[in-house]
Amino acid sequence: RKCHLNTCPVGIATQDPELRARFSGQPEHVVNFFFFIAEEVRELLARLGFRTMDEMIGRSDMLRAMPSTDNAKANTLDLSALLHLAMPATRTLADRVARAHVRLRLDHSEEEGRLNRRLVELAQPALESGERVKATLSITNADRAVGATLSGEIARRYGNTGLPDDTISLKFTGAAGQSFGAFAAHGLSLELEGEANDYVGKGLSGGRLIVRHTRSAQFIPDQTVLVGNTVLYGATSGEAYFAGVAGERFAVRNSGAIAVVEGVGDHGCEYMTGGTVVVLGRTGRNFGAGMSGGIAFVLDEFSELEQQCNKGLVELAHVTDRGELELLRRLVEQHARYTGSARAKRELGRWERAQRLFVAVVPTEYRKAMERQADADAANAVPAARRGLVIGEARHG
Repeated sequence: RKCHLNTCPVGIATQDPELRARFSGQPEHVVNFFFFIAEEVRELLARLGFRTMDEMIGRSDMLRAMPSTDNAKANTLDLSALLHLAMPATRTLADRVARAHVRLRLDHSEEEGRLNRRLVELAQPALESGERVKATLSITNADRAVGATLSGEIARRYGNTGLPDDTISLKFTGAAGQSFGAFAAHGLSLELEGEANDYVGKGLSGGRLIVRHTRSAQFIPDQTVLVGNTVLYGATSGEAYFAGVAGERFAVRNSGAIAVVEGVGDHGCEYMTGGTVVVLGRTGRNFGAGMSGGIAFVLDEFSELEQQCNKGLVELAHVTDRGELELLRRLVEQHARYTGSARAKRELGRWERAQRLFVAVVPTEYRKAMERQADADAANAVPAARRGLVIGEARHG
């Protein structure tokens, strides 16, 4: 819990020169250590009668079960089937039958990048002249990091500014592979009807992600996992709306993205430094651990957040600020509009009750900083108002 604060006491995970001076290790020590390992490996190989690692790998006939000295029951286990050498270690059979992974890995890059290349081709009118592009495509879990290549093209041509909102709108149906919508740039909207694996929206950079279950689904969406673990990892900006439950470590290290989800697993908003997260449902344990910025709104319908939240760096408070309530309602309305979420519509239909159930998770230091800023703004406003009054009186005279 010190790495993210740049205060590593042993001087490893820090850029502070004073703390780094505490670390006495050198890269040469690591190199030397591996030389010792290599030397010992060669000694063990020679003792066993092998010249290379390739000769040794797979030779299960060289293994012996070590008898237990303190557990008689363990000595009754017969491991001979596990240690049996399927093929004799003769040169003839060894040449024909491999005992280790010896095949060269197939190059799947051509197939894996097919959908991403197609997206770049479809988006050419938008990339070249800013013309709006819409398309509907199918997706499978073999399609990974969909949208990342296209986002790279947007960034290469237009930098961090990206394209105008919704210039490129792509809808997918099916089950997305890992990192769906990774690094999505501003102007790119990706909508998925189905489900997605881990790392959805990794490094989200201004784009919009919408994920919802298929309309024919025979289960309750807000009680069913829709996207995997580590969603929005390291996101910096943009929006994401998930009409279902997310896995563990939702929005970990989020530093600026806005997200609405209907439930999260353990370690939600871990190490979050900015952005806004709305959870329309339950959270797992350790929520908000290491959270030093941003804000999370949790619909604490069953009064569980007090036990589930890690309050080492955050505070819990009912949402009473008018600005926060307006922001919260606007995000829930957008969630309902983009995903058609029944849960969002239900809460909007009973908003007077729902808004009382929301609990804000706010980093303590962040709250103090905001209060200091508000006090400073108020202090600066008084002299400015007085100056205006004097100027007004002078003009009137």
